[in-house]
Order: sequence, then C-alpha cells, then structure tokens
Amino acid sequence: MSVGQHKRDAEAEHPVGESGVTHLKEDDMSDVSISDALQRVSDVMLADPAKAHTKGTPATARLVEGLRIEVSGPTGESALTDMPTAMGGASSAPAPAWLLRAAIASCTASVIAMRAAQIGVHLKTLEATVESEVDQRGMLGLGENVSAAFTSMHLRVRIAADDAAPEDLRALVTWGDAHSPVASTVRDSPVTSVEVKIV
Repeated sequence: MSVGQHKRDAEAEHPVGESGVTHLKEDDMSDVSISDALQRVSDVMLADPAKAHTKGTPATARLVEGLRIEVSGPTGESALTDMPTAMGGASSAPAPAWLLRAAIASCTASVIAMRAAQIGVHLKTLEATVESEVDQRGMLGLGENVSAAFTSMHLRVRIAADDAAPEDLRALVTWGDAHSPVASTVRDSPVTSVEVKIV
C-alpha cells in the first residue's frame, strides 16, 4: 500500500486527527481559513465528543549507524537524530532532546496562532523559543539519585499584532501554553508503558 493510500485510509477512518486537527481534502483547503477549519472541527467534536479522542501517529526510531537514529511514521513523517561528538555521536543531526524543545516551541506557537485566528487577532510576529537545563549524569547513570529529566525549562515568546493590546497578547500566550498538547504532556507526565520484543 502506498503512503498516500495509507494516509487516505487513516483519514477516512478517523475524521479528526492528532491534536484535534480536521483532515480536510486538499481541494477543500484552498478557501478554508484557519478559523473556519477550527470551527468545523469544533462542531464535529461538540456533536460527537467521542471523535475528540484520537491516537497520535506512531513514531518508530531505528538505529542507523553509531548513535544516528532515523525516526519514521506510517504516513511519510521522518526525522533524524544524533548525539554530540562528546557523547560518542557524530553531531550529524539534532539531539533527541532538541527535538523535544522544538516540539514544545512549535506546538505552543501553533496553538497560539490557532487561538489568534479564532478570536480575530492578526499576528505580525510570533516566535517561540524553549530552553532547558539538564544534569547529564542522569543519562549516563552516574549517580543513583540523579534524574535524566530536564531540571528546568523556559519558554520565551516574541509576539506582535496591530489589533491587540499588550495584555491581550500576554493572555493569548498564556492560553496557548496552557492548551499546547506537547507542553501539557510534559507538565502532566502521563503514565508511559514499555513493551520489549526480542527479535
């Protein structure tokens, strides 16, 4: 089955996709604004709340060489990661932790832009940056009580709009941060199960 056919089949089975984004046919998207699309998917979810519960597209990481990892999804998604040379990698691609920061930044920026479209704020500038700190001993197992988790994260947002007061833009960013699926997942720390298959 081709990637395109797999994607079409998945969209037919689940009309509401990851993060609640409606899968619209390409020919529908030309005249559909962000606010119209969001209204459409909101109407679907309000009429049938069960459709709001979706499964995210799986991500499969495969060791390529050294510490270089190829991540792929069933509908053509792909990314590469590598570790810094100081950690034995080749620095040929971003480290996995950078992708997490990138996911938080891009997801939060997307939600801010979506909310702005819903409430009629026309953004001129939107830039989200995520920084983090970590104790590298945790990843290397150098200390029984040292966590491998980030010890802190900081989100910095640059935003501008001609038709919104500064306090309204601050409220928009706060709303976007609170409703960002990636940022919320990091904050809420859902239970993760691990399954191992020996091949």
